[in-house]
Amino acid sequence: MADTTIPMLPCRSSLIESVVGFYTALGFRTTYLQKSPYAYAVVERGSVELQLYGMKDYEPASSHSGCYVLTDDVDGLHAAFRAGLKAACGRVPTRGLPRIGPLKDMSYGVRQFLMTDPTGNTLRIGQPIGGDHGHRPAPKETFARALHLADLFADSKQDLPGAAKIIDRVLGLTDVSPTPVQRLRLLVLRGDIAQRMGEVERAAGLLEAAARVELDATERTTADDALRRLAELRG
Repeated sequence: MADTTIPMLPCRSSLIESVVGFYTALGFRTTYLQKSPYAYAVVERGSVELQLYGMKDYEPASSHSGCYVLTDDVDGLHAAFRAGLKAACGRVPTRGLPRIGPLKDMSYGVRQFLMTDPTGNTLRIGQPIGGDHGHRPAPKETFARALHLADLFADSKQDLPGAAKIIDRVLGLTDVSPTPVQRLRLLVLRGDIAQRMGEVERAAGLLEAAARVELDATERTTADDALRRLAELRG
């Protein structure tokens, strides 16, 4: 038998059934569910197995637990998970708990998205897109560098205040200006971060500003990913 690693993720005991339901909506099957003498569940999807154990006083909002899942079809999984969540929830949740994030090509050679379950566990699901998985150096240009670093802070380090600070600093510069595509991407990412931090009014203002950025046809093609994310966040 080949060696296998199985993540064991914490869960608030009272949420065990809703967490299992969440994974069921994503196409996982439940192979074990126990409510007493303590909560415990096992869910599987293909070769991915997750085990969830209950904790009475576990606080989902402050959770830092999770795991990384490598796949050879990250786009397909992202689409399948979004469809499953929309069918189960009536919408694709992009903030709060649970939530699913956008697909991104990261600087360390992986295309990935983040998905957080109802009890705060974050699954990073990625596919290698190059042979070099070391971090690419940050760009030197001011706004490209800010986008690069803010992405890492928000979606790798999960330091939302740190990511917000990076973007706020460059958006406040008066001696240089971003290109329209850079401004759109900065505003969309900052609005996304504000939503995830519960800053509803701040997020709405940032996303409205992003929607007002004027782009020509070529720029709209270049910024297609940011425009799709903007539509999701405003939906």
